[in-house]
Order: sequence, then C-alpha cells, then structure tokens
Amino acid sequence: MHIEPGLVTGTKLVLGYATGMAVGGVALKLAVETVREKGIASFLVRTGVATALVFTFFEILPHFPVGVSEVHFILGSTLFLLFGAAPAALGLALGLLVQGLCFVPTDLPQYGMNVTTLLVPLLAIQALAQRIVSRNTAYVDLRYSQTLALSTAYQSGIVAWVAFWALYGAGFGAANLSNIVTFAASYAIVIVIEPFADLAVLATAKAVRDLTADALVTTRLHNSG
Repeated sequence: MHIEPGLVTGTKLVLGYATGMAVGGVALKLAVETVREKGIASFLVRTGVATALVFTFFEILPHFPVGVSEVHFILGSTLFLLFGAAPAALGLALGLLVQGLCFVPTDLPQYGMNVTTLLVPLLAIQALAQRIVSRNTAYVDLRYSQTLALSTAYQSGIVAWVAFWALYGAGFGAANLSNIVTFAASYAIVIVIEPFADLAVLATAKAVRDLTADALVTTRLHNSG
C-alpha cells in the first residue's frame, strides 16, 4: 500500500506529515490506556511482536506494484484481533519505519501518508468491532461474517486512502484514475484471503489457549468484554 515516490511532492507532502502526526497521537493515547490496563511489559512485548510481523508481511509475503501503489498482505485485522488496537497500530508504524530505514529509504518522504493509510482503517475497525461483536463474545469465537466485515473494512479503508493520496497528488486525469481503479481491483485478492487468515489464526489461538501467555495477546482474544 505504499504511496509511490513522486506521486505526492513538494509542499503537498505536509498534509501527510500532519495526518500522520494526528493518527500517531491517537495511537499513543490508546497505548497509554493499554499500559494502564495490562502493564508496560505486556504492551512492549505485543508491540514488538506486531512490529516483527509487520516487517515480515512487507518484506517476505508476496507484494507487487499495481497502479498507484503496491498490493501487500498486511493482515491488519489479524494484528488487531491478536494484540489489540494500540500494539497493532504501533507495530504497523514501527514495522513500516524499519522497512523504510533499512530497505526502502525512498519511501521515507511518504511515511506520514503511509502511516495514515495504515492506521486510520485500524482505528475504524476498532470502532466497528465494538458495534458488531457482542461484549459476551471472545475474539476466538468470531463468525466468518464478523471477520469478513472487519477485514473488508480495513482493506477498503486502505484503498480509500490510497485513492485520496493519488488524487491529491496527481489529480483527476484519465491515466491516474485508471491506475487507481487497477489498484483497487487488485486489492480484492487481499479482501478474499484475509478473513480466512483471521479465522485460521483465531482457531489456532483457541486450540493453544493454555500455551499462550496472557501478556502476549489482547485480553479480548480469549475473554468476553
């Protein structure tokens, strides 16, 4: 989902920095709440694992350039269900930063836009989960329809933000619009696959519950809210 270098340039980059700082501030607020709930050690462990997974998703899982961006299997809803909103958000931000610093420095000017693209949909599915998942339901007991709704909302949010940045940077020309449509259509692959990945991970978590330390996962994974 990287915004391609050169798509947004000059002073237009400032908006990306502003939105990135704003969503980062929300993530830090959630982090403070999470630390109060389960302690700093649990938060750091979950954030560290999420960061390592995000880096793996970006660098090792299949990814390919399409249109205005790249198609990645980010598995944002999976990270949310396993680790909670704050560790998942910081894991996404830090994993993206490590990738940029170590492998793709040309992506760093777009970091604010990319962070916004990843984190705003994550915060959206946190709100959605509160609406569609009963407080009496642990995440390991989610139905396919619920995981589909969460993953579709997350990936749709990514597509919407990528489209926004592309239009903001390159306008409404026919070629740019065509590239946006091509990118959006390609992301349908991710929307199909991610719910099954979520269910597989949740089923595994349920099967090995006794072997999973509470500090490694969000409380809601195995418990009702």
